[in-house]
Amino acid sequence: MEGTELIRFVNTQVVPICIFLIMMGMGLSLVPNDFKRVLKYPKAVSVGLVNQLIFLPLIGFTLATVMPLEPEYAVGVMLLVLCPGGTTSNMFTHLAKGDVALSVTMTAVASLITVFTIPVVLNLSLKHFMGEGSEFQLPMVATMLSLMKLTIVPIGIGMLIKSFAPRFANSTQAYVSKLGILFLTLLIIFLTYIQQDIVLQAFIAAGPISLVLNISTMALGYYSSKWFKLSPAQTSSITIEVGLQNSTLSMFMALTLLANYKMSFTPAIYTLVMLFTAGILVRFLRSKYHLKPQHIINDHDNTMPVTVNKN
Repeated sequence: MEGTELIRFVNTQVVPICIFLIMMGMGLSLVPNDFKRVLKYPKAVSVGLVNQLIFLPLIGFTLATVMPLEPEYAVGVMLLVLCPGGTTSNMFTHLAKGDVALSVTMTAVASLITVFTIPVVLNLSLKHFMGEGSEFQLPMVATMLSLMKLTIVPIGIGMLIKSFAPRFANSTQAYVSKLGILFLTLLIIFLTYIQQDIVLQAFIAAGPISLVLNISTMALGYYSSKWFKLSPAQTSSITIEVGLQNSTLSMFMALTLLANYKMSFTPAIYTLVMLFTAGILVRFLRSKYHLKPQHIINDHDNTMPVTVNKN
């Protein structure tokens, strides 16, 4: 297989399949009653979702506009902030002893909503940063269908497996986050190899905004949670969920839907930054709140997992 064919194969086959499996893995951790948590615990879920769906894109757009960036890198920022959450944030929430159920619920609900918001906001961003006559425009319906196939469909399949084969789902779901991290690592290595002539330039250009974006969004999640007097576990969950983005999906859109490697570098560099800062954040949250390991117990209907701290 020649170099060009290999690149096309990775972009059009490997990346979508891996994202499908990762999102299906997230569905393995969900049951229908998880979505009722939006109504049962409206304050925590609302704080997280408003941060993710409204303030996150506003912060990204402001930083991409103010900081001196090439248009492709600016679009990469918007790709990031339009794709909140992901299995990585769920994994770090678990490590931080946060409210994992809240994290998973936020990720699932945000994944459903962003299917419809991404094409609209991304097209507006392309017009703003690339110019009115830019060739980079996405067909609304086709883009929504592509995102549905990579988010809603695999999440639904995962939930069906969870419903009919709960033991298999529970044993398999533990490997999902590890698969996500491994795939992200390999994808970044792949991008670095095929675009090695501009890697240093891209890191210098997109590195600072990646760090500023990551720290500012973590601060947004933390202080907004404190403002609304959420519990320590909920605060930890929202801080991580708002600060860590679904960079895998961001890179998919850059590589496959927009077919532009330069736009994928901001999400790739952000991944390296967020994995480093997330490790520091986990240590900070655990030491600040002295959170103990959580157990999963069943609510009165025996279907909705609820996390509590050991006394």
